Amino acid sequence: MTTTARLRAFVVLADQGSVRGAAAALVVTESTVSAAVRALADEVGVALLARDGRGVRLTPAGARYADYARRILGLLDEATAAARGEADPEHGHVRLGAVTTAGEHLLPALLASFRARHPHVGVGVEVSPSAAVWAMLRHHELDVVIAGSPPGDVDAHVRARRENTLTVVGAPDAATGFDPATATWLLRETGSGIRATLTALLEDLPGEPPRMVLGSHGATIAAARAGLGVTLVAREGVARLLSEGSLVELPVPGVPIARPWHVVTHPDATASTELLVRHLLADQELGWRRA
Repeated sequence: MTTTARLRAFVVLADQGSVRGAAAALVVTESTVSAAVRALADEVGVALLARDGRGVRLTPAGARYADYARRILGLLDEATAAARGEADPEHGHVRLGAVTTAGEHLLPALLASFRARHPHVGVGVEVSPSAAVWAMLRHHELDVVIAGSPPGDVDAHVRARRENTLTVVGAPDAATGFDPATATWLLRETGSGIRATLTALLEDLPGEPPRMVLGSHGATIAAARAGLGVTLVAREGVARLLSEGSLVELPVPGVPIARPWHVVTHPDATASTELLVRHLLADQELGWRRA
């Protein structure tokens, strides 16, 4: 087994937490995964895994090594895409990531427009919470990300910008006697950028207003419509519900909040990634402008 295959087996094992889970994900035998990781540990010279009940956990050395392994594998994939794209950008591949709200409300129009103009460029899509997509960009597992502002520890180049406003919404009945300090607040999943913004907003309110954690953007909107509480959302993402009266905007100090969307790439973006960036800037109906 090559070193690259061993690295992939180790990273998948780290993600799955068990040899059985890694074997199923890789579609190989459990003995193959065990042998690969054992050989890798022998090569590194330190223990990368420790038993944890019926599964395994990373040792501190293993966690450190896994971070590098992700970057190595991401760079290898990026190198392949870069070489193929350099030879023929119109037949290259782009790994595109987006946070959940952007994935639901911005990606469909962007992908349809891009594929109509560049039908032979392959596009892989990953829609995940903010923390996850930035980690994937950091590890070179993505070529381009659509999200809010990139964190400071990501070596990234902001290529385009699109206006986005966050507002507090709830069911129409919530507007009667609304008090943000006593309302039940509906929070997004861990790792969501909007959740982090809302959490900071709640810290400025008196007392400890009730909170309910939901699993996704769609779940918080559905719960707000059902009258279970109020939440912070991108106004664009609920524009139809606001216009039809299913949701209403609610007054909260410091809100609305300007949180522009950004298109972010690596400084040395692949040729096919450059095609995507140029396209979204050229198509004025998509609403992007140069950063």
